Amino acid sequence: MTSAHDEGSSQPRAQATPRPRAATIYDVAELAGVSHQTVSRHLKGFTGIRPETRERVERALSTLDYRPNLSARSLITGRSHRIGALTYEIDQVGPSRIVQGAAAAARAAGFVLDIVTLDAADQDGIAKSLEVVNQHDLAGVIVLASSDEMTEAFNRTVFRVPVYLSMDEDGLGGNGRGSLTAAIDEIIDHLHGLGHRRFFHLGGPANWVAAQHRLLDYTDALARRGLEWAGMSFGDWSAASGYAAMDMVPPDVTAIVSANDQMALGALLALDHQGRRVPEDISVSGLDDVPEAAYYKPPLTTIRLDTVAQGGVALGRLLDRISPGEFPIPASPPAQVVLRSSTGRVRSQP
Repeated sequence: MTSAHDEGSSQPRAQATPRPRAATIYDVAELAGVSHQTVSRHLKGFTGIRPETRERVERALSTLDYRPNLSARSLITGRSHRIGALTYEIDQVGPSRIVQGAAAAARAAGFVLDIVTLDAADQDGIAKSLEVVNQHDLAGVIVLASSDEMTEAFNRTVFRVPVYLSMDEDGLGGNGRGSLTAAIDEIIDHLHGLGHRRFFHLGGPANWVAAQHRLLDYTDALARRGLEWAGMSFGDWSAASGYAAMDMVPPDVTAIVSANDQMALGALLALDHQGRRVPEDISVSGLDDVPEAAYYKPPLTTIRLDTVAQGGVALGRLLDRISPGEFPIPASPPAQVVLRSSTGRVRSQP
């Protein structure tokens, strides 16, 4: 007689290991010794939780590897937990860090950011992308960088969900453009005090709202002091465009102010190749304070912007439109001037 074991494989069949059950907020609450309502409030970003309680909840979330079940939450609440985010030039430091901050803020609030990258100058492409995004089941739509073409297409589109068009004033300590304007004025005042009278501006792309705002702030700061531009160049935020622009700088210019740090980096290299010493012969300042700015040669005088926080603030403002009062809008430090050795006193007036 043949046994049942003899009829199949000679080896006993391996038992499948059951997959562990995903942790819930109730599991987190039990481990942390708090109510599930406290865990929910923490996940939504509320700041009124005591530090020691928040620390216990964070440890429990990490220990249990908690992941929010967005599909289940959407079924319960009837609300999507996906946000459409449109941006461009994501290979540049500023836009990429803004997206990073927005994505982190979305995760903390229990949302997922669907990122769509665009060509800032392609108006038809922008319009088609907005149309596609508008057809998806989203909680809201945010534009994380603005060009003239983007603003025009955005204003022509009728959205079914809350929307937010982010400008470069977002996240500056709650002071709006006033914070960045004041910092730009301080940079010009610093250079004026060092004896500089003729300036060259490295601007960002002419169709970018951020570049337009920064140019206006620089121009106003010069006019208030009776100073003048001796020329300017519209770059594309890259070091290569800053390098190329140095061929247009008149010989009597003693100060170059750049709308971002990458273009200032290109300017520093071009000036070195031309035999012009920084800051002995000419001063250079930037804007953003990227992590590498302190290690340029020479270290770069610049304006510090918390671009990661800018993304978080912009996302917070969209969430407040999606569900007013449910999610706090985070604050971030204001723009701050950082003086380094790329700016110095004028040695001799031209």
